Amino acid sequence: MCNLYSHTRNVEAMRKLFAKFDVAAQLVPQPGIFPDYAAPVIRNQAGADLPELALVRWGMPSSKKALLDAATKRADKLRAKNKPVDFDELLRMEPDSGTTNVRNTSSSHWKRWLGVESRCLVPFTSFSEFNRDAGGDIWFAFGEDRPTAFFAGIWAKDWTSVRKVKTGLETIDLYAFLTTDPNAEVGAIHPKAMPVILTTPEECEAWMTAPWEQARGLQRPLPDGSLQIVARGVKKDGEADA
Repeated sequence: MCNLYSHTRNVEAMRKLFAKFDVAAQLVPQPGIFPDYAAPVIRNQAGADLPELALVRWGMPSSKKALLDAATKRADKLRAKNKPVDFDELLRMEPDSGTTNVRNTSSSHWKRWLGVESRCLVPFTSFSEFNRDAGGDIWFAFGEDRPTAFFAGIWAKDWTSVRKVKTGLETIDLYAFLTTDPNAEVGAIHPKAMPVILTTPEECEAWMTAPWEQARGLQRPLPDGSLQIVARGVKKDGEADA
């Protein structure tokens, strides 16, 4: 599961892969992007002439079952202490820090966000998979110069939930990206999955415009040998670069 990545390049680096989008956010280098923090995405929007570059929080809404299970565990603990339980309110206020990686696109939970209007491109320059025996966070990129590429993402508009207990209910925009089987170099570190990565203008255009029956073909691993390890054992990677 990829829960850490970096983006350190500028808007023009993105335009080499996906040229036409409006800019509604000021970019700063982010050598370490963590779950539930804001990061840039190029998102489609219903009724808009062009996609928009915006800052959005990482972590799509978790499934109703996941929240129900979590609230049930909390309710059981309270009952064990002979404390009163209003389960409906407990469920409504159950914290959900979000789901960062989306694998099962046949799930009914994700189907509502697979249409063109909910798709986005998530720019990155490197990403990490954790493996304690290999040195902790292992960073992958398309070479030491770390050129920009995109994860295939989805996003949700104005989602109301409790992200953290201390902040209570919030209404915010959220995103996540798809994962798939790993290729050889990622699989050697993390055998379960790798992000879905788009590397050409044609792939980016297809993800942002094609019907799901066609776009779903992009949920596949990169060819073996596409990536290389560029750092180990650090929580941030890469220098600010143009």
